[in-house]
Amino acid sequence: MPLSDMDKSKVESVESCKYCSANIFEEKEPENKFKAIYIIGISAIILILGLYLNFFTDQKTFALILFLTVAIISGYEIIPNGIKALIKGKFSISLLITIAAIGAFLIGEGAEGASVIFLFYIAEYLEDYAGERARKSIGSLIKLAPQTAIVKRGEKNFKLHAHAVEINEVVVVKPGDKIPLDGIVINGISTVNQSAITGESLPVIKKEGNNVFAGTINEEGYLEVKVTKTSDETVISKIIELVKASQQKKSKTEAFIDKFSNYYTPGVLGLAVLVTTIPPFIFGLNFDTWFYRALVLLVVSCPCALAISTPVSMVSGITAGTKNGVLIKGGEYIEEMQNIKTMVFDKTGTLTEGKLELTDIIELNNYSKNELLQIASSLEAKSKHPLAEAIISYSEKEIDLKFKKVYDFESVTGMGIKGNIDNKVFYIGKKGLFKNNPEFPDKIINKIENEGKTTVMIGDDKHIIGLIGLMDKIRPLSKKTITILKEKNIRTIMLTGDNKGTARAVSSEIGINDYYSGLLPKDKVEIINKLIDKDKHVAMVGDGVNDAPALAISNVGIAMGTAGSDVAIETADIALMHDDFSKINYLIDLSRRTMSIVKQNVSLSIIVKGSFAIFAVLGFVSLWMAVAFGDMGLTLAVILNAIRIGTN
Repeated sequence: MPLSDMDKSKVESVESCKYCSANIFEEKEPENKFKAIYIIGISAIILILGLYLNFFTDQKTFALILFLTVAIISGYEIIPNGIKALIKGKFSISLLITIAAIGAFLIGEGAEGASVIFLFYIAEYLEDYAGERARKSIGSLIKLAPQTAIVKRGEKNFKLHAHAVEINEVVVVKPGDKIPLDGIVINGISTVNQSAITGESLPVIKKEGNNVFAGTINEEGYLEVKVTKTSDETVISKIIELVKASQQKKSKTEAFIDKFSNYYTPGVLGLAVLVTTIPPFIFGLNFDTWFYRALVLLVVSCPCALAISTPVSMVSGITAGTKNGVLIKGGEYIEEMQNIKTMVFDKTGTLTEGKLELTDIIELNNYSKNELLQIASSLEAKSKHPLAEAIISYSEKEIDLKFKKVYDFESVTGMGIKGNIDNKVFYIGKKGLFKNNPEFPDKIINKIENEGKTTVMIGDDKHIIGLIGLMDKIRPLSKKTITILKEKNIRTIMLTGDNKGTARAVSSEIGINDYYSGLLPKDKVEIINKLIDKDKHVAMVGDGVNDAPALAISNVGIAMGTAGSDVAIETADIALMHDDFSKINYLIDLSRRTMSIVKQNVSLSIIVKGSFAIFAVLGFVSLWMAVAFGDMGLTLAVILNAIRIGTN
């Protein structure tokens, strides 16, 4: 029963280990967050005052001092970093800005020199904001898992840090509380909101025997949960670590941009030198004018927006996927998903639910449907076979039959079971159990099995009295998902260890383009390799256990039902946190939308930067305009465009 106020007296705090004083996954708030805001605010006030004195009074010297103050305050990191880069022979963005600012002061443009440093500092702050979004995506996950748990030990409940709770201990979860650790319900029934972990929109009923996950919310009932994983092994902890890792993995586009930037910066410096020297020394034009234009070119050519255009989009895509129950382990997989030409699916547990359901009942020798089910269910009630569960479930839910007592129960190894009901011996099991019976119904069995079903036979000492057909239940969204994939010109293939009849029936029902049956794990790997040789871009969707080799070898491995499979998290490149098959199409759409934004950002950066560079050489762009529009404004536009990925 739920803990009452009196029960609180039984809850005793126990000192946890010295390593448990803080969440091991916690991302600390950046110390310079508020410092940056203060610097921007103070610099803005001083800059405005300096501009007023410079343009509306005769206090030019005092205005210059204010401009230098702004440059020192805003450039306290930028200028030293630029100088350090120059000493090391590296051409950083900070170096370009430092040169431009110093040059502006040298030619008497203190206002522009201060503006360059100040506006670039704001641009850097905006880039940090983009990175902060990534940290917040992790932080929101971190906050899901509670720090403490109420552990039941004997007659008392102890409040412990989650890290101090061991496997097999029992934790108490009251209505409204978060479940602190992964485990199995051993007492109570309640609805649990799992949306943060699996992406399910509706709460799920949890009762004795059901798995629950850390960070999910117990909505209304009282639960006692037997812990199955320590705090650093829970699903949520693995998600946090994988999200962290995913933000470090670069896509091909990101890698190209990084490599491009290494050559871009020295190239811009070289071009600026040419702009400074050729017009004055060859054509006799004014040196100050062309030196200023070279400074503007340096500023406008800073590749800030170009450098962050891809990573900020990838982070937004990964974050959007995580919020929707799709865990993507890196930007490279988002990029690859848009190229997929062939989607390969495991059958059991992927296209189907991996749970048998009763589909056919065929009565023979004057036995009724209810009599057959009563005999079958009474016998199977003593068995733990998956076939037994399907038959019993049907009998209990569909027709509410009462089981009869079974005497002399016996298991026939590998074949079936037998028992005495109402002083008569009955058998239920595979075809081999009845192969010597002259009444063996070959035609009926062949018909059932050609439909992809499993046959269970029932008989007594003399006759075969009935047949039961069972089939792995096809996921409700499988057919619709496959149809949409085909509309996107993606070929679909099913791999299964089942016989050809079952494979043909399932693929026909769902609309799969092609199938391979009777496969072992190594056979699946061989097929994936052949498909990659042919189609180049192949994704594999499986349950992450026996499909692990095939998931690993494919261009993108996608695991179903990760909340129940550790192997899926470790093996797959992308993991669906809930068995929602429609997430496959969401994933492809997310990939295409993300890469579309990436292309927009890269194109916008190149067009704006290129245009401003031309106008800078022609003298139509000032230093402050270069930073305000060509750098800071463009950076902000790129970030805002990337944020759209997570809002669609």
